[in-house]
Amino acid sequence: MHVLVLSGGLSAERDVSLRSGRRVAGALRAARPDWEVVEHDVDAVLLSRLQQHRPDCIVPLLHGAAGEDGALRDVIESLGIPFVGSTAAASRLAFDKAVAKELVAQAGVRTPACVSIPQSTFRELGAGGVLDAVAGRLGLPLVVKPTKGGSSLGTSIVHVAADLPAAMVGAFAYGDVVLMESYVSGVEVALGVFEREDDLLALSGVEIVPEGDLYDYEARYTAGTTEFFCPARLTDAVAEAAQAVALNVHLLLGLRDWSRTDVIVDADGTPWFLEVNVAPGMTETSLFPQALVAADVSLGELTADLVEGAVSRGR
Repeated sequence: MHVLVLSGGLSAERDVSLRSGRRVAGALRAARPDWEVVEHDVDAVLLSRLQQHRPDCIVPLLHGAAGEDGALRDVIESLGIPFVGSTAAASRLAFDKAVAKELVAQAGVRTPACVSIPQSTFRELGAGGVLDAVAGRLGLPLVVKPTKGGSSLGTSIVHVAADLPAAMVGAFAYGDVVLMESYVSGVEVALGVFEREDDLLALSGVEIVPEGDLYDYEARYTAGTTEFFCPARLTDAVAEAAQAVALNVHLLLGLRDWSRTDVIVDADGTPWFLEVNVAPGMTETSLFPQALVAADVSLGELTADLVEGAVSRGR
């Protein structure tokens, strides 16, 4: 079996992607020493390499734009090479937070109220009037973040209206459309979902307790800055409700192989859907691998199973 692990790319999450790729490639080699597992960046020579040395399967581990927005997966699908993970079409739905929230809300999944604003609207209508209207509708505090992207880049929590303009500028630095979302106070939990032997399974939730009030980029990838609990410190009933949200989101958006859903569990024990990732981080501090360890599931064995499943799909 010749497996190509794709990581890197040019998004703001390049470093995280490279770390994810190294870890998964290493786990695959340990689980299947007879396989040829190669890591490759997404660059100008990738397509010629794929044509000259066509792999049996690709494991795309790019985070952020191009990696999770469906563009790269469109190219892989066009080449007819099997790959692990969601299709290009499903990835596009999941990557746009506003679209994903609307789709799952229509199916009855609770998600905080939000407004999605493109930068052009601020220029045409005036930033002050737009911000006043949105804050008046949603109230404060608000979570401000790019509609597309990950690792909490450009994300902030706004408690007073005077801080909104700066938060918008920070979010627009990572995308042309910004999501303003009602803030829900509670316990942040990440839930991994994976498919194995025709079953869809939800891992135990990982409770996230950052040093500050936001699980930002530094808190995610700097060891010791965030405390994690797996399983999350929830009652059995609430934990199962959170897992049900993750399973439903995976199904509703047509995702495949693996995903990670982020929720907030409020004081009443109700889980609120925030966003979903089709290429979960696989670094030493990432949440999906932590849940695998707690469940005594080998990352290498799981990835190998998904690779074999993808090759079977290709046939």
